[in-house]
Amino acid sequence: MLTITIPGKELFDEATSHFITTEGTTIELEHSLAALSKWESKHEKPFLSGKEKTSDEFWDYILFMVITPGVNSEILSRMSKVNFDSINDYVNSKETATTFSLLPQRKGRSEIVTAEVIYHWMVAYNIPESWEHRHLNQLFTMIRVCNAKNPNNKQNKLSASERSAQMRELNAQRLKEHNTTG
Repeated sequence: MLTITIPGKELFDEATSHFITTEGTTIELEHSLAALSKWESKHEKPFLSGKEKTSDEFWDYILFMVITPGVNSEILSRMSKVNFDSINDYVNSKETATTFSLLPQRKGRSEIVTAEVIYHWMVAYNIPESWEHRHLNQLFTMIRVCNAKNPNNKQNKLSASERSAQMRELNAQRLKEHNTTG
């Protein structure tokens, strides 16, 4: 979850001929499967397609990320560059300490990932529904861990030559990291 403070604004009250300053607004946002699902329901296209979003689509996603009650587009319109940078950093953050060793690359076309596909993965791996509100990258890491630990996963079953090649590559990487010849 991300907490940001949107600056207040200064208004002129013509009746009293005075400036009125509104307070800043603190809001909480989550980059989650729940927000992604709402966005895809409205726009009827995959959010994770890698295609550029229009400004309206971008604003919709930020609005769907907001979990603070009573926040509307007028409040969001006052966001500063610092607010946008914070949201961008948050969305792109890894949000986990888990790392993955070298895995064989998948061949062929990749699947179009939509909210329903992610929900399917959650059901298939018995990931609790509450994870739909976790950071999306944490959820993807959990799915990837479940996939890697699945004994029936054909990707985990390497041939002897593939295992040897992977070990040679890993050994070469370690030799280079430790600046040694063996």
